[in-house]
Amino acid sequence: MTKAVLAEVRWWCLAVVAMVGLNACAPTVHGPPSPADYPRTRPELTRYTETSHYADVRKFLDSLRALRAPLAFGSIGKTTEGRDIPYVIASRPLVSTPAAAKQLGRPIVYVQGNIHAGEVEGKDALLALLRDLTFSNRPNALDSIVLIAVPIYNADGNERFASESVNRTEQNGPEMVGVRANAQNLDLNRDYVKAEAPETRASLAMFNTWDPDVFVDLHTTDGSFHGYALTYSPSLSPAAVFGGGYARDSLLPILRERMRARHGFEVFDYGNFLSDQPGLVADTSVREGWATYDARPRFGTNYYGIRGRMGILSEAYSHDSLARRIASTYAFVTEILSLVAEKGAAIKSLSARADSQPLAWGRSPDSLQIVPIRSELIATPRQAEVIREDLEKTVDSSITQPGVPRGERRTGRFGTIRMPVYDRFTSTLDRTPPAAYVVAPQATEVVALLRLHGIRVERSDSAWTARGEGFVIDSIITAPRTFQGHHEVRLKGRWERGVQAIPPKSFIVSTAQPRGALIVYLLEPESDDGFTTWNLFDRELQKGGRFPVTRIFDLRRGRAATRRSSASTTKPEN
Repeated sequence: MTKAVLAEVRWWCLAVVAMVGLNACAPTVHGPPSPADYPRTRPELTRYTETSHYADVRKFLDSLRALRAPLAFGSIGKTTEGRDIPYVIASRPLVSTPAAAKQLGRPIVYVQGNIHAGEVEGKDALLALLRDLTFSNRPNALDSIVLIAVPIYNADGNERFASESVNRTEQNGPEMVGVRANAQNLDLNRDYVKAEAPETRASLAMFNTWDPDVFVDLHTTDGSFHGYALTYSPSLSPAAVFGGGYARDSLLPILRERMRARHGFEVFDYGNFLSDQPGLVADTSVREGWATYDARPRFGTNYYGIRGRMGILSEAYSHDSLARRIASTYAFVTEILSLVAEKGAAIKSLSARADSQPLAWGRSPDSLQIVPIRSELIATPRQAEVIREDLEKTVDSSITQPGVPRGERRTGRFGTIRMPVYDRFTSTLDRTPPAAYVVAPQATEVVALLRLHGIRVERSDSAWTARGEGFVIDSIITAPRTFQGHHEVRLKGRWERGVQAIPPKSFIVSTAQPRGALIVYLLEPESDDGFTTWNLFDRELQKGGRFPVTRIFDLRRGRAATRRSSASTTKPEN
């Protein structure tokens, strides 16, 4: 019996034990529910041949509520088609507000499933885990963390069920799944900077309100045939100074060992073989290797790292069965929650330092740090053993398993090969934060989006001058093809220092606030994934002209102008 089969059998055994033998307790005098009364997910009810519809998720959560589970229920917002996006809060003792959660002094962990609605196991694993943690009377992570679970984030995409041969051609079941995009045909995991989708705007509001210390995003792979039940990634952006390095160096290596020792799952850094993504590595002499994905903040976990928090990507192996993918994802989230519970003090300290460091920017030159705004894969990878799954040719071109190319079949054989692993990025362009950015008065759409990202913006009616620099545009490079409805833009130019004349009604964005690094990334004209990229400044861009955002070195005059404006007209806009 192969390791894969053993792991799947073990999962079935654990699931049965959980359903018929798990001790449970309820928080009221009505007594604990019987294990026979526990709600079951749609995969559990169908022997893992089906995934949950939106109605199934709502029914499951309603069942938990009916059993008086100690959980708080809510909606982060509505989808394009008007569906509520449910969230569940779990902790012991239970909290239901951000203030109460902060008062506990514990790490807050935000786990999201179904951002790509054809990638289904995160949704169903998260429901099962909520049930099992909540009704367990044994000590668990809920005694030391606050969990926010969003099981069906892309609810509209989930309801566009069709055959996996149409919606998820790389995936081994179930037969019917939803689609990748939302109802606007937007990829929600490319939307975290431009925030055009209502789902993204709702999640940003949750981030701002609850300020989770850890964000976990649950996915399924699309690529290589490897030997891992699940692959993972921290925030890859070099600008994710705090959470990215800690997750990579202090959390995920322990998690990898526990997944093997406690659950029998091999896991590894997310990536694909170079043979499946030619041209990714600049060194054309490298024929064999393993490389991760993209460091830009359009991707949720990268974005969250630049906010000064920890982001973790989970990618279950698409060629495993649904049962095994749910099992590996369930185990992975379980171990993340346990590790965060164990290392709660260190993680809370990390969040506090990420918030406090930018507060000195603009006041003390010694406090300034560089913020990487462009990056590339490292040129000097580490060497590691990587597991590859062997495929073999068949005599005809029939499909031997969903997700396997025609004319090939899986063998169940795995080999370990030592190869270069490209799993991190290095900065190619850094910027030192100014005291503030001044945004042109007409850029109200930009200001609204900054506020949506949790960034404080002030305004002054008065004209003033300050030492600073303006960006002169030498060239505008526009992508010929659309991506997510946009022709992405890249600028080249130069900064010119001098006294800057700031017109009335300008917006002031101080970098001395917790999201300081994010401000730099979004507003710098040469950023590889800022507001310029997504056409927010297009109307103001002209070769030889000035970029509509100015860098200011000393904010004292701007503050004075803001105070005068506040006293004579309105209060600063926050």
